[in-house]
This record gives sequence, structure tokens and C-alpha cells, in this order.
Amino acid sequence: MNDAGRLAGRVAIVTGAAQGIGAEYAKALAAEGAALVVMDVLDTGPVCQDIVAAGGRAIALKGDVTSSDSMDEVVAKTIEAFGTVDILVNNAALFGNLAMKPFEEITSDEWDRVMAVNVRGVFEASKAVVPEMRRRKYGKIINIASGTVLRGLPLMTHYVTSKGAIVAMSRCLARELGGDGIRVNTLAPGLVLSENVVSNPAWQGAVSANIVASRSIRRDQLPSDLVGSLVYLCCADSDFVTGQMIVVDGGSMMH
Repeated sequence: MNDAGRLAGRVAIVTGAAQGIGAEYAKALAAEGAALVVMDVLDTGPVCQDIVAAGGRAIALKGDVTSSDSMDEVVAKTIEAFGTVDILVNNAALFGNLAMKPFEEITSDEWDRVMAVNVRGVFEASKAVVPEMRRRKYGKIINIASGTVLRGLPLMTHYVTSKGAIVAMSRCLARELGGDGIRVNTLAPGLVLSENVVSNPAWQGAVSANIVASRSIRRDQLPSDLVGSLVYLCCADSDFVTGQMIVVDGGSMMH
């Protein structure tokens, strides 16, 4: 454990942390001294073991962000294990496995599934942590959106719409919770070469090349590129920052 890290003494929950970007987030926060709750509907044991092997503190929990009961249970187990919760990273979302298609070919069921995980999941997880954060008059909620909300993206209307809702929700929550010492911000990545993106043919070839070409820094984006901005939003350096969206995409979108 890093007792001198910027997050020493803090307790963080990262949703959707079994693999890919979520796992990278969890490991990065642990490296800065936070105690981690590594949560997903999938098995987070291996990620948790990696954190502990590196000298950090972590527990692996299964949880469903679309269920208020499940998220209440996750928060209760977090408090039982570590005494409180200071940080929530709302990372769980459907993206890498979604097929690109015209909006009129998106079924109502697929639309509802994306909205349930990507939007209601953030709503449920935030509701679950706020009572403890409010009790202590301190908290950081970081919601993961997407740079696509600033430009629109064809063939992914359900995903982009869900991430636009996250930006709007974050601003509302920042207004409501600021008086309780709870900061709510949004991190908006570009296309990141996560495990699911790399394995999805839809994101290869010309699509990926065009995205890279739109960037001021013309290279692929890796999960590690997001770590610095995430840690900043989680630590005391950003205690006077709330309601903001930080776009990390190599300078593709500027706002």
C-alpha cells in the first residue's frame, strides 16, 4: 500500500472493473494508496489479486449496477470492510460488444438494455453511495462519458445518447450535492484500445484510422492514458472542481 500516495486513506468503488479500462482504473487508484472495491457482474477476483500482490488493499465484489438492492449491498459491504466510501467511479457500461448499425435497426430491447446499464446504472450506484458521503460531508463521484457526445457518432445512437445523458446527470448531481461536499465530474475518453474494442472488428481498419487521424496527438489511445486525469478527479487536487467534463482523447475534440 502506498501510504504517501495522493489517495492514501481513501476508499474507492470502481464499477465494471473486471477487465479492460475498469481494471486499469482500479489498479491506478490502488497504486495511489486507495483501498479498492473492485466490482462487476463478472469475476473481479484476478484484478483484486493483482492489487493485493502489488501491496494494495482490495476486495472483489459482484454487483449489478442496474439493481438498487445490489448497489446498496455493495456499499454496505464496502463500509463493513473499509469503514466508509470516499470515491465512486461509475465505469460499468455497454460499448465494446455493441454492433454498429443504423439507428432504425436498433431494437427497442437493445436500446433499453444500453440505457439500463449506461444511464440507470450510474443513477443507482450514485444513489447508493451518497448517504455515506453526505454523512461525512465529502465524496468524489466520477462518471465515465465519451468524447462522442461532442460530435455525434453515426451507427451508435444508443451508446452516444446514453453518454450524453451521463454528462447531463453529472451536472445535475453536482448542483444538488455540492453543499454536502460531494464533487461530481465526468471523464470523457476517446476510442480506447480496451480488450473488447480490440476484439471487435467494427472498430478496426478505416474506422480506427480515421479516429486517430482526427487527433492532435495521432496515435492509438490506451487505458493508461486516462489514469492521470482520473486520479486528479479523485484526489484533493480537484476539491474545488465539480460539474465538469474532462475530455481525454488526444485532442480530437476541443471544447
